[in-house]
Amino acid sequence: MFLTTPFTDLRLTTADLVLRPVDEAGLSTLVVVLPDDVELDPRATTYDGVGPHERRAAALRQTTWASAGTWSPADWALPFVVAAGGEVVGSQVLEGTDFRHTRTVDSASWLVPGARGRGWGVQARAAVLALAFGWLEAEYAVSSAWHDNHASLAVSRRLGYEPNGETIHHGGDRVDTMVHLRLRRARWVEDGAGDTVRVEGFAACRPYFGLQGRGPEDRAAGESTEEEQADLGRVRPGR
Repeated sequence: MFLTTPFTDLRLTTADLVLRPVDEAGLSTLVVVLPDDVELDPRATTYDGVGPHERRAAALRQTTWASAGTWSPADWALPFVVAAGGEVVGSQVLEGTDFRHTRTVDSASWLVPGARGRGWGVQARAAVLALAFGWLEAEYAVSSAWHDNHASLAVSRRLGYEPNGETIHHGGDRVDTMVHLRLRRARWVEDGAGDTVRVEGFAACRPYFGLQGRGPEDRAAGESTEEEQADLGRVRPGR
């Protein structure tokens, strides 16, 4: 779905980053820059007789294509290419499972080594949360990470996620503690973490999330009130 229109014009912009939905060109670039330490879907098909990078490239491509091929308004995963200064530096995914009923989103991300430690992980997550709590009308965001994935846990806590339990999880060859966190819409709005995120080009995407009526982008410039912006999660529509 996101590999073609109507997602072509969707853009999320932060102080340093631009996020755009993955297309075929973007996917090819992500395959090239994919770091070796990024954990991919352990359920992805593996192939004998090919090298480690080729196996990981195939897993990333198939996971992305599967998300597009199984898209529905109730269950979806929207991957973004993350760019800084025009250079692709990683990927950020926003997911909704049984979204119509739960109004809950999840996320996943990775950055190339040279892009880490700059606060860009926080910006990329904040960008998709701004889309979720604003235009998608989500009520909660959840995140899960291995107990020793300090970078992911730090991003979540920085953005106001709160503890939501721990479980013993089996992923790939690992059985270990998975830490779960949850962010409430009210906390997101109160903290104002999405105030500087700019969302553009979402109007054409609304039907694919089961959203009816007009969104904030459809209003003429200057028509939306401060109260309406607060209700939309304090996100600025593109002008």
